[in-house]
Amino acid sequence: MSERNMEEKAEQATNSKNISLPMSRVRLIMKSSPDVSCINQDALFLTTKATELFVQYLALSSYKNGSGRETNTLSYSDLANAAEETETFQFLTDILPKKILARDYLKSLEEMEKDDDNL
Repeated sequence: MSERNMEEKAEQATNSKNISLPMSRVRLIMKSSPDVSCINQDALFLTTKATELFVQYLALSSYKNGSGRETNTLSYSDLANAAEETETFQFLTDILPKKILARDYLKSLEEMEKDDDNL
């Protein structure tokens, strides 16, 4: 599938009144907040549609800048890179951290401990 076809499908989905995400799940997530007592059906629809469009935008941005363009795939590392490198997605860096090997993490911990001991 070419990039142009993907963008056309994204635009069609944006203009569509259909949604792909289950509204019952979105309602459940919204009700998990203690500040929410009741949810208007219009508010639920708009929140579901906005969430769907956001996920679509994140996926397209990650795909365009990712390493899987040749193989037509989207990987976790593409999403993590988009979260780290794109200002719009900076708030996702805690949710989508870059993967790091355990030995590299332990090495960085040792270096931080050495730095703390030197102070």
